[in-house]
Amino acid sequence: MNKYESVIIINPSVEDDKVKELEKRFTDLINKDGKVEKVDELGKKKLAYEVRKNKEGIYVVFNFEANPNLIAELERNYRITDEVIKFLVVRNEE
Repeated sequence: MNKYESVIIINPSVEDDKVKELEKRFTDLINKDGKVEKVDELGKKKLAYEVRKNKEGIYVVFNFEANPNLIAELERNYRITDEVIKFLVVRNEE
């Protein structure tokens, strides 16, 4: 299993309870074939440039261990979730 870090930016108009629901959904997905070590909700921050006509976004960072085949499924889920406006998954080298 490799260590990964994933950052998602959620549409700023999404309410807090929906953000928590999305966090839980992605955490559960990761835990099926890996292990979430830490989830940080960084809150609403200004974006460097407009993304889908948004100037700000809600940042959520996931640190986890997983098998490489999970990453494609995780990114697919990010893409089909309307509330996620941007995402990035990187492998941490230890």
